Amino acid sequence: MSSFPFYRAKVTAPVPIDITKITLAHQPQEDDPQKYQPDPGLVDAVNVALLLGRPLLLTGEPGTGKTQLAYSLAWQLGLPDKPLKFETKSTSMARDLFYSYDHLARFHAAETKQGSQENLDYITYNALGIALLRANPENEVKHLFRQNRFKHGGQRRSVVIVDEIDKAPRDFPNDILNEVEEMSFKITELENAEVTVERGMRPILVLTSNSEKHLPDAFLRRCIYYNIPFPEKDDMCNIVEARMGQFLDMNASWLSTALDLFYELRELNSALIKKPATAELLNWLTALPEIFRAEKVELTGETLRTELDPLATDKKTLLIERSFCVLIKLSEDRDRASTIVNLWSKKKPATHTASLK
Repeated sequence: MSSFPFYRAKVTAPVPIDITKITLAHQPQEDDPQKYQPDPGLVDAVNVALLLGRPLLLTGEPGTGKTQLAYSLAWQLGLPDKPLKFETKSTSMARDLFYSYDHLARFHAAETKQGSQENLDYITYNALGIALLRANPENEVKHLFRQNRFKHGGQRRSVVIVDEIDKAPRDFPNDILNEVEEMSFKITELENAEVTVERGMRPILVLTSNSEKHLPDAFLRRCIYYNIPFPEKDDMCNIVEARMGQFLDMNASWLSTALDLFYELRELNSALIKKPATAELLNWLTALPEIFRAEKVELTGETLRTELDPLATDKKTLLIERSFCVLIKLSEDRDRASTIVNLWSKKKPATHTASLK
């Protein structure tokens, strides 16, 4: 097996390895719904949204688990399918949430008289459209799709996530008001055929926003809203244990030290433009042991601080800087991060109240 590091700065000749045998680090289980750790406020918001049958609008900085909530919800409710996801784009229109129609292919078929001449063959259903079709008995909607293009699979409810709705054009939220309120849509190309559902079979709709722009008041009135705060240290310990406990020694001193540094980088006065989020932390905790192991340096809380100190006379390299590519995502933040890390390494270690079990 080929082990880390796989690529080196100076070699005199190629060192052939079986690229298929590279030993990859265990990845954090970010998409495992059983590992999701919702805070109490989020639990309350989900329950209210389910009670009222309203869309749940989630905000919060990237990495706080907005998208993962939908997977946890579908799993906990025992739904047979993973959430249906709609990735909002700057060009998204209201209809795109339900279906798309290949105008170009249909026009080509009409002009050449080749291929299908039926509009139904040029329709592709998207997240909320699929959910609404599934919410009906198959025999009642089977005239709206081709069996070779869409598998119904029986009547059932679905969770639908509309990701980063604030990326859409300004009119997008207002344009879908009625459809979201009534959970129905019309297919213009099929003579305005309408798909509706009974209230008890309505899809469970989760919307996420990074708060890049204000959403219309009329749209907000129809939603249950919750802002997911970034986890405090104690909560982050629980997240680390849930996602990585089977791969890491949760009693290792370096974990608490690494967590201290992570929150130092996230301090309000850190001056970082883009502060590292949960996903960066989990990947960083995966990479650190490999980096230290490659240099034959024992990774402990003490050595982590020592290796960060650029004034240490007995050290050969700043090992921590080799992992900056995981935590720091903007070039202008790198020098700032180096300064923060240097100052932090000289601080007296904090007394940890968080428990990494």
